[in-house]
Amino acid sequence: MDRLDNTVRPYAWGSITALPALLGVEPTGEPQAEMWMGAHPGAPSRTARGTLVEVIEADPERELGAATVAKFGPRLPFLLKLLAAAAPLSLQVHPDLAQAKQGYEDEERRGIPVDAGHRNYKDANHKPELICALTEFDGLCGFRDPLRAAALLDALGVDSLKPYVDLLHARPEEAALREVLTAVLTADRDAMAHTVAEAAAACDRLGGEYAPYAGIAHHYPGDPGVIAAMLLNHVRLQPGEALFLGAGIPHAYLNGLGVEIMANSDNVLRCGLTPKHVDVPELLRIVRFEAGDPGVLRPEAAPDGEEVYETPIDEFRLSRYVLAEGTTAHDLTRATPQILLCTSGSVRAGEHDLTPGQSVFVPAGEKAEVSGVGTLFRATVVA
Repeated sequence: MDRLDNTVRPYAWGSITALPALLGVEPTGEPQAEMWMGAHPGAPSRTARGTLVEVIEADPERELGAATVAKFGPRLPFLLKLLAAAAPLSLQVHPDLAQAKQGYEDEERRGIPVDAGHRNYKDANHKPELICALTEFDGLCGFRDPLRAAALLDALGVDSLKPYVDLLHARPEEAALREVLTAVLTADRDAMAHTVAEAAAACDRLGGEYAPYAGIAHHYPGDPGVIAAMLLNHVRLQPGEALFLGAGIPHAYLNGLGVEIMANSDNVLRCGLTPKHVDVPELLRIVRFEAGDPGVLRPEAAPDGEEVYETPIDEFRLSRYVLAEGTTAHDLTRATPQILLCTSGSVRAGEHDLTPGQSVFVPAGEKAEVSGVGTLFRATVVA
């Protein structure tokens, strides 16, 4: 079992205080957005044996287990994060596995450098993800019913939004959502900036369910993504609740602290709320234009006190243990690789004492006994 030394990413949308408060350290005065735990080449966790990438590459079957290597190849299939948002992240979608492979191969054939600003596909993998709230957590997830979106836009009283309202009323669901999102993202930028300013003023005035969109517009004045965001469901997670974000589902995190887990990929198609490249044609190929409930997840009880966040994919499995005083130790030994993350209290994992924000990597099959008083998240795979 290896204690992990993890990198904190200072993205501009990150909270200055949330991660330091969890870790029990002084803020630096700079945003601290994400702490990465895993073997992503961009910021691999470090161990006493080298980076987790180096450790796994030295003996994949020993570290990951034969079943994991056979199913996913000689790499850790997931990336675990602590995510602390103080401002909205970009509105985005992720491709499915077939789309990612096709897009990656196409951009490779066309010779687009992998670090180019207009590159869509950094790898050939999909990127399903799960966010579990540690504090109250706000986000956008999936399309609203077109008639509900129309009512929300109509009540703003902005004349330039009327054509979108009419489309949402007149067309079938998929066509309505597709045509309105396309129109918003391809509109004249100056005209759209004026529309967004009027809409933002109305959101400020109306408050209530409009308050999240007023906040988004404050961070991204004039961005077409502000109007696109109003087509989506607003979700407020309470601590312990989670969202699963599958392929093609537009989403954005707005604020809060959470544990995030995802397939080990960088593939993102952006819809707005960003100065980065927005490839509208490719985006429209990937988005699933389906309205629906965001589907808030709550953990399901499993044997030995484990609480599992059930998802339909195999690259990751997230669960938690809420350890109480006086309970016996839990044996977490498993034939797949694991990362164990403490988020509250004090937990002993093997020979390691973990406080909030500290984590360990457990190789496949290695004895993993945990005890203490606190909350421990367990990340592994289904192999």
